[in-house]
Amino acid sequence: MSELRWNAHLGEWTMTSSVRMERTFLPPADFCPLCPTLPGAFETEIPEPDFDLVVFENRFPSLFDPAPEPAVPATPLAPVRPSHGRCEVVVYTPQHRGSFGELPLDRLFRLALVWQDRYRELGALDFVDYVLIFENRGREVGVTLDHPHGQIYAFPYVPPIPERELQLAAEYHARTGACLTCALLAEELADGSRLVRENDHFVTYIPFAARYPYETIVVPRACRPSLGEMDDPELCSLAEMLKSVALGYDALFDLPLPYMMIFHQAPTDGRTWPGAHFHVEFHPLQRAANKLKYRASVESGAGSFINDSLPEEKTPELRAAIQRALS
Repeated sequence: MSELRWNAHLGEWTMTSSVRMERTFLPPADFCPLCPTLPGAFETEIPEPDFDLVVFENRFPSLFDPAPEPAVPATPLAPVRPSHGRCEVVVYTPQHRGSFGELPLDRLFRLALVWQDRYRELGALDFVDYVLIFENRGREVGVTLDHPHGQIYAFPYVPPIPERELQLAAEYHARTGACLTCALLAEELADGSRLVRENDHFVTYIPFAARYPYETIVVPRACRPSLGEMDDPELCSLAEMLKSVALGYDALFDLPLPYMMIFHQAPTDGRTWPGAHFHVEFHPLQRAANKLKYRASVESGAGSFINDSLPEEKTPELRAAIQRALS
């Protein structure tokens, strides 16, 4: 069963989806559902012996098209609505072993084109208000398939964290007539102490109020609301920047660093969102070579993060790790 249930305490929707209990959990490499289907082997999700990039609908989604009717009746304090949306899987490579950062740049550029296409196509659906592109990397994050892949959720509403970001950006725009993300980027470029890397079209830095020790934000220099407004040179620069950051994370402690890579961009709900500015957030879970950053009671229950390090101290470490990885 699946539906959206309203959390009256927090003023936000919770997705329920009992089918997700049946997800494939860490299968052996020769039974990976994201590998190509080889002659004589079991049939995977991809019925071809080879491929470049593949996108398909998730077999165990949180959002459905068409959506089933809710399993419970609504009340005034507990509204319920169908979980109408899409969940897609994006498979980066036919190779079972590897990582996002290890993929060649030309493949990552094609992946950026795929992301752009899915943002446009999914966002054009009348029931989709927000397209969230993301990658969960590492079993510590809860990954159940090791094959390099990402996901896309097409929501029937704007999720709470992007919505709050967009509301604050709109308020700043109303007060100043300017873009909040552009203003923050200008401050980081002027200060320099938290800058991790720059290329022609993008800048990466550790935010002033980072919640994770090695958290980064990847921001386009131009004020682009979404992937939909980017040209090929910008998409290539985005691919190069994301690859560099991912390689740098792995070089930090010489291990595959677990992270969440999350794209924030303009909603597709038909409303005007002044100050919307595309960016990619990396939330890496490692705080030291043998220590994870857990989202425990203060973070989860109170919503206040505790960062046991200073961004200005961690920036040189990550900057040096990227230089090692690219040398």
